Amino acid sequence: MSFQNIKQTWFANVRNDVLAGLVVALALIPEAIAFSIIAGVDPKVGLYASFSIATIIAFAGGRPGMISAATGAMALVIASLVKDHGLQYLLAATVLTGVLQVIAGWVQLGALMRFVSRSVVTGFVNALAILIFMAQLPELTNVGWQVYAMTAAGLVIIYGLPYITKAVPSPLVTIVVLTGVSIYLGLGIRTVGDMGELPDSLPVFLLPNIPLNWDTLLIILPYSATLMVVGLLESLMTATIVDDMTNTKSNKNRECMGQGVANIATGFIGGMAGCAMIGQSVINVKSGGRGRLSTLVAGVVLLILVVFLGDWVKQIPMAALVAVMIMVSIGTFNWGSFKNLRDHPKSSSVVMLATVAVTVYTHDLARGVLTGVLLSGFFFAHKIGQILLIQTKTEDEGATRTYEIYGQVFFASADRFIDAFDFDAAQGKVRIDLTHAHFWDITAVSALDKVVLKLRLKGTEVEVLGLNEASTTLVDKFGVHDKNLADSILMGH
Repeated sequence: MSFQNIKQTWFANVRNDVLAGLVVALALIPEAIAFSIIAGVDPKVGLYASFSIATIIAFAGGRPGMISAATGAMALVIASLVKDHGLQYLLAATVLTGVLQVIAGWVQLGALMRFVSRSVVTGFVNALAILIFMAQLPELTNVGWQVYAMTAAGLVIIYGLPYITKAVPSPLVTIVVLTGVSIYLGLGIRTVGDMGELPDSLPVFLLPNIPLNWDTLLIILPYSATLMVVGLLESLMTATIVDDMTNTKSNKNRECMGQGVANIATGFIGGMAGCAMIGQSVINVKSGGRGRLSTLVAGVVLLILVVFLGDWVKQIPMAALVAVMIMVSIGTFNWGSFKNLRDHPKSSSVVMLATVAVTVYTHDLARGVLTGVLLSGFFFAHKIGQILLIQTKTEDEGATRTYEIYGQVFFASADRFIDAFDFDAAQGKVRIDLTHAHFWDITAVSALDKVVLKLRLKGTEVEVLGLNEASTTLVDKFGVHDKNLADSILMGH
């Protein structure tokens, strides 16, 4: 990495990166505690993980300015592992998750993001915005009027302060001001300290206390494989979103490896597996964070806050953090998608809505995105399958019939290819001209077999012309109607 590149990714935006990192660090604390509770472990497991992952990903990640830490999606996966086998198996699974993610980056699985359509990304973003908002509702249910007043005041500061000054991120001002008001007035509302005990010591290196044998591997491997997929999916989707927000590009394969390195290290200091966080990443970007320094500051300051300034952090009212997360929810949601429902093709709208519905219903980002990707593939295959033109012409007073095929022949268009042939007409000879066609799979080869064999049963002479080299190789390997077809075609050329 050149000096110029280091300067650009680390020191081009120092002031804003530091301030944005402070905001993110404060917002990470209650979420890390909440995710620890979901996973069934002590709060320090999530807090140590958030410090470790954010700090390491600042150096190893492929997307500057993106925040990675302990997440709810990962916590949901590991909850049953902790319940059945305990914390030590969780730490081992976290290390193995990291190893699998490093391998995924090494084999360049980041390139798979090319198969995620814009409609899926939009649905993912909208679903996450809804889930972030829904996660705040418990803090706003069956509470006193003071909580609603504090939350409303927080939103006023968040959206009003930028009209006066943008020197300091408004979410940071909101947290500081509302904490001061809560302490001064002695409101007695729910605070960060009510969520769980904060750690009072620095993390230390430790090896998971488990038997190193085949049985252990069989226990943790299914969890680690799931964590790898969920973690990389959420991280790569978040990287794409931050790319769009900052109008910059990122290295997806490096991000895969960086996530792996961060999780390996986290497992060895007593932390749970984590990945990129879209909510915190949006907070970072909207607070002015752009470089790696913002992510590093978030991780380091998080540890300093919970270990050395825990008595102050405990007094931060949850209402202040709820206001910040509501801002994140509003800012994350793609409001233009409502207009796009009318303007975009129906298939794109169905993909987007299905992604949202499945994600919100299951609270599983992986299932939502997988649903969207599968639907996108289905609609694409259907659309391409319709682009198959077949023209027919006769010669020698109808004795010879030529079928000219234009387009792609594969599993979605194979039936249309077969249906274009008239098997009942009296024909002495049939030419199948494939000069402008391409065969993609064994379904297409099977369709050609079926046509040729059926015509031959009628006593018709069949000649196949113009098959390109790639299609010829496929037909020669999988075709059954004429094993010498490929040779005859190549000789004909």
